[in-house]
Amino acid sequence: MSRVEGLRADSSQFTLEGEPFCILGGSIHYFRVPRAHWEDRLLRMKACGLNTLTTYVPWNLHEPERGTFNFQDQLDIKAFINLAAETGLWVILRPGPYICAEWDLGGLPSWLLQDKDIQLRTTYPGFVNAVNLYFDKLVAVIKPLMFKEGGPIIAVQVENEYGSYAKDESYMPFVRNCLQTRGIKELLLTSDNWEGLSYGGMEGVLKTINLQRLSFGAIQHLAQMQPQKPLMVMEYWSGWFDIWGEHHHVFHAEDMLAVVSEILERGVSINLYMFHGGTSFGFMNGAMDLGTYKPQITSYDYDAPLSEAGDCTPKYQLLRTLFSQYHSKPLPEVPSPCERRVYDPVTIQQHLSLWDSLHFTDKPFRSERPVNMENLPVNNNNGQSYGYTLYETTITTGGTLNSKNKIRDRALVFVDRKCIGTLDYKTHELPLPDGKGEMTLSILVENCGRVNYGKALDEQRKGIVGDILLNHTPLRGFIIFCLDMKPCFIKRLMSSDQWKSDVKSPSIPGFFQARLYVEGPPKDTFIKLPGWGKGAVFVNGQNLGRHWFIGPQHFLYLPGPWLRSGENQIIVFEEQKADDKIIFAENSDHGKTIDVYKLPFCTLL
Repeated sequence: MSRVEGLRADSSQFTLEGEPFCILGGSIHYFRVPRAHWEDRLLRMKACGLNTLTTYVPWNLHEPERGTFNFQDQLDIKAFINLAAETGLWVILRPGPYICAEWDLGGLPSWLLQDKDIQLRTTYPGFVNAVNLYFDKLVAVIKPLMFKEGGPIIAVQVENEYGSYAKDESYMPFVRNCLQTRGIKELLLTSDNWEGLSYGGMEGVLKTINLQRLSFGAIQHLAQMQPQKPLMVMEYWSGWFDIWGEHHHVFHAEDMLAVVSEILERGVSINLYMFHGGTSFGFMNGAMDLGTYKPQITSYDYDAPLSEAGDCTPKYQLLRTLFSQYHSKPLPEVPSPCERRVYDPVTIQQHLSLWDSLHFTDKPFRSERPVNMENLPVNNNNGQSYGYTLYETTITTGGTLNSKNKIRDRALVFVDRKCIGTLDYKTHELPLPDGKGEMTLSILVENCGRVNYGKALDEQRKGIVGDILLNHTPLRGFIIFCLDMKPCFIKRLMSSDQWKSDVKSPSIPGFFQARLYVEGPPKDTFIKLPGWGKGAVFVNGQNLGRHWFIGPQHFLYLPGPWLRSGENQIIVFEEQKADDKIIFAENSDHGKTIDVYKLPFCTLL
């Protein structure tokens, strides 16, 4: 069924099917919410009074290796968008190719960084060719979902906040043409924060703004730039993301409601970013670097109206009351709360040292010089994207190890498998002990998350990215192990007969195994790891994300659909210190908080 007139921006008010239309939008990322929970989250969105879903599309998940595409299961974007339509929601799609999103490399695949000359988000030929191949596949999936084809997608965003990057004036027209030449005919939008709004626009593409407060006359500025055009806040930041080692960001409900009310009173359309944040499962979190590298946590709760686990917060209730005033009919009933369970604590039964796990990795790579993880000959020569990389070489003396700030991002250093210390952006030197004869120097490097925003995208190679020195002499002769900890690796680990039951004196770093027995249908829960240090948690092969005692996150969300009735396998990879048990909780506790409304405006750019 084809339709004629979709979302139009021909006057000061949007029209849809020829009628005035105010966009009441909210962001939910299908890749951050377990597929089994998609319907619940969308029903809660509809019940809150929203009429439009917005979502990003992460290129790095859909094309994990060059030319290998995945639009199935958790990444079945077609199913997600059709579910939104069935729920009665319109859709604004934000396909990138760059999405920011507090997501590793802003959603760009790490294999792009194999080209030492790459210029991301420009018309550099290597980037253009990769985008074209990706959009060939992506647009074939999403085009039948467009309004004119009978689907729910009423608008498509061109790239994301390019005004803050602005390295190539030919780039945005290229992305627009990528969409239009492949048959996308819906309304096209751009979105920018205050900093990027002044960047030149494109003919036929509507500008929108991203903000959290109404100071600086941002909306008036947008109106002056586009007279007689509808106004939209494409990202109204309902909260904020969190950084390891800092407080949990909150945006108080009453402060938020006052701004949302004023935006709507002015006749401005709005999209709540986020309506439901969800979780950056696995190693997919991004990082900030506006002078200092700061990796983001696994939880993407965002202090959003729907919590990480899908609970309706006080923000949700206030917004529902507000949005109900913009509907002539009563809103749908809010679905009953999702049930959660506090499972009994489980005891660690076995452990396997990192060193005993190495023969379950892909074949190690020998190289005279250190090689960054993206250029390792693994994953069908697409390099290593995420996780840890172990570099080993032989030394014959102690002395001063100097990283020359070539560690990305954090490394544990071992001599003959005894931990000597940590190297990172702040610590560049370590004293190594003297010994007799040859000694093995091991450097375990963690990719803590690639920067997702700012000018440093081209410099996001991870691992050891240049020479490191021992007593002023560059180290040579490396054996390099890829520890990306994919499900196939975890499965191989489980087949090992080298797991040890003596958990009183475990070897660290290492893997720790416990079994959770679930009676009846599994329910959502949270894992808590008091007494543990730093690492990652895997349940039935699924990577839940990172844990780190420095906080603010001390609870990992464990979706019930990832558990099964009966026995479940939990593996904790631990770098620093282990406890003998894993405990569960019904709710997460974010600890100390900081109010984003009281932060300097520049810190939110």
